[in-house]
Order: sequence, then C-alpha cells, then structure tokens
Amino acid sequence: MGCRRALHFVFKVGDRPRTARFYRDLLGMSVLRHEEFEEGCKASCNGPYDGKWSKTMVGYGPEDNHFVAELTYNYGIGEYRLGNDFLGITLVSSQAVSNAKKMGWPIREVTTGVFETEAPGGYKFYLEDKEQLKQDPVQKVTLGVSNLQKSVNYWSNLLEMKIYEKDEEKQRALLGYADNQCKLELKAVGGAVDHGTAFGRIAFSCAKEELPKIEALMKKENQKILTPLVSLDTPGKATVQVVILADPDGHEICFVGDEAFRDLSKVDPNGAKLLDDAMASDNSDKWFAAQNMKKAAA
Repeated sequence: MGCRRALHFVFKVGDRPRTARFYRDLLGMSVLRHEEFEEGCKASCNGPYDGKWSKTMVGYGPEDNHFVAELTYNYGIGEYRLGNDFLGITLVSSQAVSNAKKMGWPIREVTTGVFETEAPGGYKFYLEDKEQLKQDPVQKVTLGVSNLQKSVNYWSNLLEMKIYEKDEEKQRALLGYADNQCKLELKAVGGAVDHGTAFGRIAFSCAKEELPKIEALMKKENQKILTPLVSLDTPGKATVQVVILADPDGHEICFVGDEAFRDLSKVDPNGAKLLDDAMASDNSDKWFAAQNMKKAAA
C-alpha cells in the first residue's frame, strides 16, 4: 500500500527533562511540535488517564517523511512498568554513539558496530555506528510477539504490509509499507506478551476514505477495535480522524487520515520553546518533594 506510511511510536514518559535531554542531546533529534492538554485524549493517546498531559513530537525531520517519537507526559505520574512488548528502535547515527560516550550515558556494544542504550524509563534504542543517513535514520521498531506466524498473518494479510524478511530459526520477521520507510520487526518472546503500564502505540497514516474500510474489515474478521472511528481535536490545529486497533498480542495500532494529519503535523518553529516553558513551569517534582512524597507509579 503505497499510500500508507509509518508515522511514529508513542512513549509514556515520567521524567520529562531527562527524556528531552536524551532525545535532543544524545540522539540529536529536534522538537517538531509540543502541545499541552487539560484532559485525557478521546482515543487514549496518553493512556488510560483523564488528567492534564502533554504531547511532544521529536525526530530527525518533518513528520511528512520521517518516523518520529511521540512523548506523552501525564502530570503526577513519575514512572511506568515496562513489559516485554516493546523491544527497541534501531537507528543509524555515529553521532548519537559519540554523544552518548561524551555524556557518560550508559551504552554497550551488543554486536559489531551496534550499541544498545536506554532512554529514561528503560526504553531500548540500538544505535548503528555509521554516518547518519541523509534520509530518515530511524530504521525499524521491534515489537515482541507470542506467535510469529499469527502476527505476520495479521500484519501482512489484514493490514497489507509487505514481508521483507522472515527467519523461522531466529523467530523474527521484518515488514513495512515501503522500502524508504521505517520498518516493523516482529520477534517471538517465547511466551505471553506483557504490556506492563508503559505500553506504547504505533501509528500509521492512510487515505481518509480507507479508515471506515479498515474498521469494517476488523469487524468482519472479529479482530479487536480499541477505539472506533473518531475525530480528535487539537486547539487551533486540524481535526484528524483515527481508528485504534489491537493486534493478536494487544499491540495498539493507530490509523489516521493522512490529509488532515499532514496539516496537523506541520513543524512548529516554537515547539522547543513551548516544551522548555512547560518544563520550567511544571512544579510537580518540587511539590511532591515538599510533601515528602513520590509521584505515582502507574
């Protein structure tokens, strides 16, 4: 499906300043846009929380042609429990490897030329020590699955992804919508998939008229729909339509109408300042410390 494209992965973050430092100073990504919300998202973009939260998009370039990270921060929640559902993001950047070493950020070489490091919260990143690509350096997102063949069938037959590689011996498969896009790698974890409370979401865009067709197909095939087709408003920006699915292991999948999303996702030149201002005015850490309390653990 040439008109479908990989957009972003959603991470829940508990320590916004350290997270911002990791993505900006270590990975070398830029803040593309930042938004603050007073109440939870209708499509649970920030997880099952109703309170104040923020969304920060970070990446190596515009969302039109780069796979980026969506960082969601729920005020008052300091940490989330990891499961075995998210296994890592792989990107090409010798600069990121160099940055990690200069910053004293924990990093280790797992195979020749590939370094493993962790974002705050424990999310794994794999950095290939090669010159950063002119196109998007983000190569793949790896998710854990309980039954490789069942998952491959879902993603290829129902969601129409192309199978690029499949290795029965290593129990992994690589899929995607286009050669020049970030790929999805599925890896068997040897048991049930645990999403913890840190569970993320992977997002793709498609033509707006495809959304009801995707929803109808999932109903016909008795597959899980987490959020039926709904419109999401962002103050002062485009309204987008989304449908949220779950694959056989419960991985959350968002499909969004491409036309409105391209409008919504335009780079905001004030994005970095908006994030910095929000972090500066967030006194929650001081408040909890003054009360001799810790932020809630989800």
